[in-house]
Amino acid sequence: MLLTVTSSGGGGGDLTGVVISQVYGGGGNSGATLRNDFIELFNPGSTAISLDGASVQYTSSTGTTWQVTALSGSIPAQGYYLVQQAAGTGGSQDLPTPDAIGTIAMAGANGKVALVGSTTALSGACPIGGAASIADFVGYGTANCFEGSGAASALSNTTAAFRLGDGCTDTDVNSADFTTGAPAPRNSAS
Repeated sequence: MLLTVTSSGGGGGDLTGVVISQVYGGGGNSGATLRNDFIELFNPGSTAISLDGASVQYTSSTGTTWQVTALSGSIPAQGYYLVQQAAGTGGSQDLPTPDAIGTIAMAGANGKVALVGSTTALSGACPIGGAASIADFVGYGTANCFEGSGAASALSNTTAAFRLGDGCTDTDVNSADFTTGAPAPRNSAS
């Protein structure tokens, strides 16, 4: 399903350029090294961007009910912002110090993640349109909504989705912009 994403000027301020750079839902699952799921953001711009009032949101690959983690502070220029999510019962390593903490238990293989310019929960399986305030969107695995012509590859307990170019590649086609590899979370101090 094609999703056209526009940058938001909503509650989170101007999120232009900020992208979801890494997604990992296998934290704490069998075989996982890391204890927590996480969502990583990247700012390819030359100035810091405020995330106050913005959120990251998640739902399952076919889900319609979105879970919200509010963001605060700013993401540095050419920098990352790490959002820690729920922990599983396995794993042996903590994440680097997160910039925000949520409680969302993400699925290990398939799902949908959005960066939104407000903390109002999205609705529907594929929340497109101006009211959604979506700054970036990633569907992976068997997700029924994604940017462009295809979803990013399915993940596992030992793989994360990485945006190519250390977060700089953004053609608005999830299948072309992301690859998979061992999770390597980066925070604002990275």
